[in-house]
Amino acid sequence: MIDDINRLLIEQLQQGLPLVSRPYAEIGKKLNLSEAEVLKRLAKLKQLGVIKRLGVVVNHRRLGYKANAMVVFDVNDGLISQIGGHISQFDFVNLCYQRPRQGELWPYNLYCMIHGKNKKAVLKQLEYLIEMCGLRQCKNEVLFSKQCFKQRGALYQVSSKQQIVMSNG
Repeated sequence: MIDDINRLLIEQLQQGLPLVSRPYAEIGKKLNLSEAEVLKRLAKLKQLGVIKRLGVVVNHRRLGYKANAMVVFDVNDGLISQIGGHISQFDFVNLCYQRPRQGELWPYNLYCMIHGKNKKAVLKQLEYLIEMCGLRQCKNEVLFSKQCFKQRGALYQVSSKQQIVMSNG
């Protein structure tokens, strides 16, 4: 059951964490709670499955990373966990995941995202990744972003039955 304080806490989290050294204490001030109580409530909401995870949405372009590339590979299915694990260890790779192939038109099953200051830097990092992971023989494509869309976390609202439901807003 979600009480009024937890509902307000979730609403505060949806706005993003305050950019201060102790964001949970700052949220607590707004809700008349201590930092410890905010953390305790968040832990309980996570334990109950109301909150699955807390994550960061980074605006790469504002940090100067203007070349963003999704790199797709056609990797042997039997090696995908091993290769994906290896790719994800590189600090310039921030996403690495598997998706099913889509026939002959899209034979790729391993995806990774590389952010760089410019295309030349990204392509140099990709070349290094291909060499280090033994991917020379794997077909791949590099898809650079042409447009940046607004990134944000999920929005939630409390239904009349006091359940948290996701909103597409």
